[in-house]
Amino acid sequence: MRLLQLTAALGITDSLFRQLQSAVQNAAARLTTGTRRQDHITTVLRDCGSWLPVRRRVDYKLGLLVYKSLHGLAPFYLADDCILASSDKYRRRLCSADVDTCIIPRTRTRFGDRSFPAAGPRIWNSLLPELRWPDTELGEFRRLLKTFLFA
Repeated sequence: MRLLQLTAALGITDSLFRQLQSAVQNAAARLTTGTRRQDHITTVLRDCGSWLPVRRRVDYKLGLLVYKSLHGLAPFYLADDCILASSDKYRRRLCSADVDTCIIPRTRTRFGDRSFPAAGPRIWNSLLPELRWPDTELGEFRRLLKTFLFA
C-alpha cells in the first residue's frame, strides 16, 4: 500500500480526503444510481464498478499523466517534467537499469514535494514493473493501472 502513503505525502490530509469522498463522490454515486441517502454507500460504489475512491483516483490521474508525458501524449507544459533514469544522460550501470523508473528531483519544501515533477515520478516508481513497460499501449495501461489500484 505504498500508493496510499505517497498520496498522504502529497500534502492532502485524511480528513480532506474523507470530506471529498463523502461530499462529492458519494453524492454523485447516489445521484447516478438513484439510491437514497440512508442506503449504505460502499455497496453502491462497488456496484458502480469502475469508480475509484478519491484517494486512489488522485493516484490514477498522476500515473496516467506520467505515462502520457513519457510517451509524448501530455500537454507541452508537462512533457519535460518526467525523465526516465534509463536515458543516456542518466544511465547508470545498476541491476535496476532495465526497469523504467523516473528521476525524482530534489525539492526544498513540502510545496515542492507536491508538485507534478516530484509527485508524478514518485507515483510512477511505486508502480509494478509490469505497468511501466515502455511498449504498453494507453488503453492497456489504463486497465492495468485501475486493476492495480483496486487491489
